[in-house]
Amino acid sequence: MSSATHQKQLETVLKTLCAGGIAGCCAKTTVAPLDRIKILLQGHKQHFKHLGVFSSLKQVKQKEGFLGFYRGNGVQMVRIFPYASIQFFSYEQYKKIFKLLISQPHPHMDKLVSGSMAGLTAVLCTYPLDMVRARLAFQTKGEYIHDGLVGTVKSIVTLEGGPKALFRGIVPSLLGMAPYAGISFFTFESLKTFCLDTFPNNLGKPCSSNTGGLVLILPAKLLCGGLAGAVAQTLSYPLDVVRRRIQLASMLPESHKYTGSWYKILIFIYKEDGIVKGLFRGMSVNYIRAMPMVAVSFSTYEMTKQFLGLDTGVDR
Repeated sequence: MSSATHQKQLETVLKTLCAGGIAGCCAKTTVAPLDRIKILLQGHKQHFKHLGVFSSLKQVKQKEGFLGFYRGNGVQMVRIFPYASIQFFSYEQYKKIFKLLISQPHPHMDKLVSGSMAGLTAVLCTYPLDMVRARLAFQTKGEYIHDGLVGTVKSIVTLEGGPKALFRGIVPSLLGMAPYAGISFFTFESLKTFCLDTFPNNLGKPCSSNTGGLVLILPAKLLCGGLAGAVAQTLSYPLDVVRRRIQLASMLPESHKYTGSWYKILIFIYKEDGIVKGLFRGMSVNYIRAMPMVAVSFSTYEMTKQFLGLDTGVDR
């Protein structure tokens, strides 16, 4: 392989990682206030137990001011850039590997499998930062236990069983991420192909690399991304609730109830709080946040790829 080819491949890798990281940061910052409300509701925070989405937003604004909506978002950015970079980049690589291994796969199956594998890879690489971010976002004014990224890591490692404590709750995270990420990528790519095949003149435009392919216009990207997020979140949400309870166990009044196996905690939440107020607690805010988050994520990723000359579009 020539040095020029090697350099071009390296440049493509770095651009793909950059596009994924930017997409993740833009998406998470867009919905940071709703993300925090979701964590407060999922963890049954004392002052938010009986509140809805909008009353919870009002409560945070009154008690902590506007910046309260972004508590923990700094750590979130530290986590989400490598997370999204790894997810989008590994998705592209898994698709290539899948096509090499299976010559005639079922239509879009490569997207489903590759999306699932990409989600699992990203979670494994960045999970401790998700744990820290959840702890910081769960704190409210006057009830601080953890202090910043480094302080929270030290506290968890020192008081909760060493470095392995940073990975508590990773099993339900992986179990939930596989269908979530797979369905997200699968749904988005399928809708994207459908739109460009069915309405090329209305929803498509020539890609910037002049290859003769088409890319979606921005409104169509947002719509496809939003629908992909809604479908994926619905199927994987109960495991997301279990993950949060495990992550926040030491900050909850009855912490001992959230230290067993993930499936026992799932059953406990169901028996204790039921389906609506337990396994799907915070689902309404999740719909509100998931659709714009995934829409912004996929749209930003696609636009950044086009800007960097990586997207060749879908051939007509």
